[in-house]
Amino acid sequence: MARFDRYVISQLMILFGFFSLVLVMVYWVNKAVGLFDRLIADGQSAMVFLEFSALTLPAVIQIVLPISAFIATVYTINRLSRESELVVVQVSGFSSFRLARPVAIFGLAVAVFLSLLTHILVPSATRQLAEREAAIAQNISAGFFSDGRFLHPAEDLTLYIREIENSGEMVDLFLSDQRTPGRTITYTARRALLLRSEDGPRLLMYDGMAQTLEQENNTLTTTAFSDFTYDISALIGGFDNRAPRVDELGTGDLLKANPVLLKRTGYSAERFQTTAHERFAQPFLAMVTALVGFSCLLLGGFSRFGVWRQIVLAIVLLVIIKAVDNVMSDIAYKNGSMWFLLYVPVLTGLGISALLLWISENPALFRRSVRQSAGAQT
Repeated sequence: MARFDRYVISQLMILFGFFSLVLVMVYWVNKAVGLFDRLIADGQSAMVFLEFSALTLPAVIQIVLPISAFIATVYTINRLSRESELVVVQVSGFSSFRLARPVAIFGLAVAVFLSLLTHILVPSATRQLAEREAAIAQNISAGFFSDGRFLHPAEDLTLYIREIENSGEMVDLFLSDQRTPGRTITYTARRALLLRSEDGPRLLMYDGMAQTLEQENNTLTTTAFSDFTYDISALIGGFDNRAPRVDELGTGDLLKANPVLLKRTGYSAERFQTTAHERFAQPFLAMVTALVGFSCLLLGGFSRFGVWRQIVLAIVLLVIIKAVDNVMSDIAYKNGSMWFLLYVPVLTGLGISALLLWISENPALFRRSVRQSAGAQT
């Protein structure tokens, strides 16, 4: 690699690391404030808060890196141009495309790191975060089983337990279920246990009675039982059998589209394939942001007023590329067979960068056309 390339890449990497650190801290602190309010309000410890904050970090880094790549590129190239280093290299015979080589290598390195995040770290952290949230929610829901007071863990559901022994056995349980309109079922039991099964949590009651009141005809039916199993999913969700979300799955699982996993998640094979290809395409948008920022700054020469117009142009172009990305994603997710559209924003960004670099090498052509059009009007 040429000495100039190494020099530019080193400058880009230093500033990229600095801006990434600043932006990650800003995003992370903003996200951590919401986590702190929610977890501390639920009575969780500081260690749980730190664990949740760490698990959200990969997703925050994934959002920040393309922005940092753009800022680092614009700042570095602007400084090289202001200090005439870029002008000296251009005079020595380097073309615009040759100057773009270190920026392209830098963008590719950021894309590789983003791919590592997208394919491995973010799905793993998302899965662990969902599991920990489910475990905490389960503990919170289990906390509804407290003795000595009437509880309302769900709408139209009333629970009372006289005593909970150290073994977990409940003594003298009362449960009123009014969730079915026009019907009230009241359960009483001398003893009860909380069980966990493959189908979700169950309440096993012993030596009790079920009284069903039909309000329509005002009849009361009484049934005595020695043991009875009651589904308490309204109180404690079936977290052990939680269906994983698509963003929790690894890219290999998405590409294989195992029928068992498809049935468990409830998504189609086309949705799996589209999500996998989106993970392949998105990291390269970081390279596009760097190249677009670089090519826009090459359009203008030295000016005492700075390069703010070129920076605004670069931002506008990135907004357009992002809009194309959103449109292509919507189409691809609605029609899974059109997953190839996910790569259109990357190709569009690379095409715009190549066009801008060509314009920066041939500015005389446009000046000549402008003069000719002005002469024709006169």
